[in-house]
Amino acid sequence: MKNLITYFLLLTGIALHSQEALWGAAEIVSPEVNADNSVTFRFMAPNAREVKISGDWMPAEGYFPGSTAMSKDEKGLWTYTTAPLTPELYNYSFILDGLKTTDPNNVYLIRDVATVTNVFIIGGGHADLYKVNAVPHGTVSRRWYNSPGNRKMRRLTVYTPPGYESGKEKYPVLYLLHGMGGDEEAWIALGRTAQVLDNLIAQGMVKPMIVVMPNGNVVQEAAPGESSLGFYKPTFQLPHTMDGTYEATFQDIIKFVEKNYRVKTKKADRAIAGLSMGGFHSLHISRIYPNTFDYIGLFSAAILPDQDVSSKVYQNLDQTLITQNKNGYKLYWIAMGKTDFLYESGVDYRKKLDSIGMKYTYVESEGGHTWRNWRVYLTKFTPLLFR
Repeated sequence: MKNLITYFLLLTGIALHSQEALWGAAEIVSPEVNADNSVTFRFMAPNAREVKISGDWMPAEGYFPGSTAMSKDEKGLWTYTTAPLTPELYNYSFILDGLKTTDPNNVYLIRDVATVTNVFIIGGGHADLYKVNAVPHGTVSRRWYNSPGNRKMRRLTVYTPPGYESGKEKYPVLYLLHGMGGDEEAWIALGRTAQVLDNLIAQGMVKPMIVVMPNGNVVQEAAPGESSLGFYKPTFQLPHTMDGTYEATFQDIIKFVEKNYRVKTKKADRAIAGLSMGGFHSLHISRIYPNTFDYIGLFSAAILPDQDVSSKVYQNLDQTLITQNKNGYKLYWIAMGKTDFLYESGVDYRKKLDSIGMKYTYVESEGGHTWRNWRVYLTKFTPLLFR
């Protein structure tokens, strides 16, 4: 009996110690959104000499978000509280004695090319569209398709609207393209496409549609870690980037979608849009297939290829734009941030469109070449489609 009691006390001590560790960890809440929309961050590092926080709400330091020092208490807990923040999806990292790291108390992470950061949402306004709300939800699937033009099986992401699986209705299609360094995961993860579409469809602001998000890197089968190439570090620019190959083989994607999904197949039921490199692709795909898309969206788009690129895709720019204009379209939508590094090339492109009488809608926003802008552009562009 004595041994049994001793054994019981030992087990109880282990359990209490484990629970103490569990609850001790749970006591650290980071980030904590306060009542005034300020945000408090906490990081336990008793032996650290310095801990900074770097967030995209801070003034930029070159191409990167700024940083500021956190304060340390007697237990080694570092804290920092922001001023009240406006509604938005934000990302941040900690810098521990010069080493950039994620927040161990925040499981919500997003990958952008080879960088992983934590995220949080300040609700209200357009940021409520980025949340999962109590509305009917669509389905997000990853599909493999055969691309004869690229001689490989490739993967894309497809959003189908609420009710697709149980219905017989045919839907229009938006082909939504990512930027350089991205892949078929980018618009779903960084762009919050499923949440935006779910919420706007529920509000009656957007017509139910299928959204196809391909991988624009023709040397990849799929996103890093999701193909036969295995795990490797994502890189910003891959072979055959913006050399015409993607545009020339884009019909492989359209054929797969129209064979495997209940979609309407008229020009009036197809849209194409993209950010940065994806805007570049959208510009040229809509131009070389001039009777394919009635809706075109260029978000912070690159315009012309590098001078050493000689693909036929990029030849006869003016004439093919004139042909596209004569054939007609319903919407040519261009958006750009005031401090975007592509701003001047966008100005020149609009002058070209003006010179040939090609009508477009232009939206200029604050900020630069950022997902913060591209998410907003998605919320403004999609309500205009298929009307």
